[in-house]
Amino acid sequence: MSNTHEEQEKAVGLSRRQFLQNLMGLGGAAVVLGAYNKFVNNPQKLLDDIERGAFTTSFPADDFDPSQPTDVLVRMQRELRRAMQKPMNERRWIMVIDLRKCVGCHACTIACVAENKLPPGVVYRQVVEDEIGTYPNVSKRFMPRPCLQCANPPCVPVCPVNATYTRSDGIVVMDYDRCIGCRYCMNACPYNSRYFDFGFSKYDETPKRNDAILAEEGELIESLPAFEYGKARIRRRERSPIGNVRKCHFCAHRLEVGELPACVTTCIGRSTYFGDASDPDSLVAELIASPNVLRLREELGTEPKVYYLV
Repeated sequence: MSNTHEEQEKAVGLSRRQFLQNLMGLGGAAVVLGAYNKFVNNPQKLLDDIERGAFTTSFPADDFDPSQPTDVLVRMQRELRRAMQKPMNERRWIMVIDLRKCVGCHACTIACVAENKLPPGVVYRQVVEDEIGTYPNVSKRFMPRPCLQCANPPCVPVCPVNATYTRSDGIVVMDYDRCIGCRYCMNACPYNSRYFDFGFSKYDETPKRNDAILAEEGELIESLPAFEYGKARIRRRERSPIGNVRKCHFCAHRLEVGELPACVTTCIGRSTYFGDASDPDSLVAELIASPNVLRLREELGTEPKVYYLV
């Protein structure tokens, strides 16, 4: 081979940089490359910069051509960025799930776990399996069930310290620094969409074990920060969110930088849709106008913001 090892590395670096520029625009690529270099050289400096909001995202110009066929993710991404230009109280985030397309692959569940660094026992996006019909004509139906982000959430008024509340855009969120772990909200939720963070059992039982063994058992995940609610939070024993109640928040930290929720982008069957229902031209506004749409347990008056197509 004529190229030296250094030349090959340089070529690989250029191709990666070119890929990022094509994918995100020059400004976005500069942000990502800068963050990557900071992480390699000084991981703690990167966390400090993220926490104080040093990184900002500039969205590229919208050159979408509606006459050309495109993936629904492209349309939803464009609509999301349009919605983010409005004040928060003028947005109405909703999720639409087409049960006819869901194949029960659980990709959305895994994507959510990876995105939010969830510990064992905490699953923001469960997929419920139902058996339909009678033998021998039996089939299965899969129902992804995140937090339904109720307009009238029963979990909010029962919290004694106001740790759970509704944002002006309708997302029901948690304040980990206020939560005392009483779990009243878990009892009040009629959809079983809240979970208690007991921590990583291996971390608590074997805090002094060899690092190599801990790495094999996944212990190093404790050192990775989670960016829920836009704050880089590293899990430590006896520190929030350990000992708190946790829930789906529509990946609010991703929305703030113009990205769709992780479960939406990972769905292989394109069965999950997300957007601003206050935008009459959005895809989700079209879908919830369908005659085959329903919401879970509407008789409770909770007014869920997750809709299902059947």
